[in-house]
Amino acid sequence: MDDVGKGFRRSVVFGAGGGIGRALAEALLSHGVEVWCGSRSGDTDLKGARSFVFDLADEDSIARIAENLRATPPDLVIAATGVLTLSGGSSPERSLRQIDAAVMEEMFRINTIGPALIAKHMLPLFPREGRCAFVALSARVGSISDNRLGGWHSYRASKAALNMLVRNFAIEMGRTHKRSVVAALHPGTVDTRLSAPFQSGLPEGQLRKPEDAARNLLGVIDALTPADSGKVFDWKGEEIAP
Repeated sequence: MDDVGKGFRRSVVFGAGGGIGRALAEALLSHGVEVWCGSRSGDTDLKGARSFVFDLADEDSIARIAENLRATPPDLVIAATGVLTLSGGSSPERSLRQIDAAVMEEMFRINTIGPALIAKHMLPLFPREGRCAFVALSARVGSISDNRLGGWHSYRASKAALNMLVRNFAIEMGRTHKRSVVAALHPGTVDTRLSAPFQSGLPEGQLRKPEDAARNLLGVIDALTPADSGKVFDWKGEEIAP
């Protein structure tokens, strides 16, 4: 897709240290979009990008970058953050007997509260006139109506909650920013650290490279309109039922 990122001038990618986030930043840079890259280290080593440090557990770090951008606000913000397996090795629960309060709390902090804090500080920066978009990476397993297998309780619930917040933010933004889009996107199964423990046995062709996923996602973002705000879409641009 040769025109990915069309119509956007300045973007902020939270989670640019991850596979999908970095690929999104690279794709936007290659098409002339100004890119601010956020990661925990603050060094994404992307030529032409402006890097900053943030931590989902530190709201002040998100507030600081918002303040730095106040005079030159972005029109595209991507929350490319999320976790499936925690750093301590806690895998998605296969049974309700495996539910652990601390693990569930951490999952929600990263997958739900983190993107909500990004939205809290970044959405008010959007210009009231002109096209602008806020996108959070979600997952198909966050769909309640599509749930046929159960399990993965904390991850599913945290993504379902994120999808609800996206809907809430879209309604609120729609009152003041008529051309804004707030949406959640499912990138598919991408060859990153997040999916690494679950790649065995995947059907051929289902695992995508980060650069392919980024191109697909940006193509979906380009096609979104205010009528799509508050919804969840997969990497092909098809709506996922809540």
